[in-house]
Amino acid sequence: MANDQGGSVEQPELQDKGATGKQSIDFLLDVPLTLSVELGRARMMVNDLLQLGQGSVIELTKIVGEPLEVLVNEKLIARGEVVTLNDKFAVRLTDIISPTDRLDKLA
Repeated sequence: MANDQGGSVEQPELQDKGATGKQSIDFLLDVPLTLSVELGRARMMVNDLLQLGQGSVIELTKIVGEPLEVLVNEKLIARGEVVTLNDKFAVRLTDIISPTDRLDKLA
């Protein structure tokens, strides 16, 4: 490939990792992601929001027993149910969204 001065520019060679010919993605393993679990949603008018106080109850769209949604960077990756673990809430995954379905939703 030529540069602006007419000389050639060397392209870095990609190194294969292993016999499969795939590039190493180890550098991605330390990328931070945000994981959240959605219990439900609600819509309300600003006036109703301003009237909320301690003890107010907000009705959510999910029905009791309906799976929670597990999101990574706001993208659905799984569904699950609430459990407790060492006196903390946790989520037992009951359904993993397939990689193909996840990629389809990105497009």
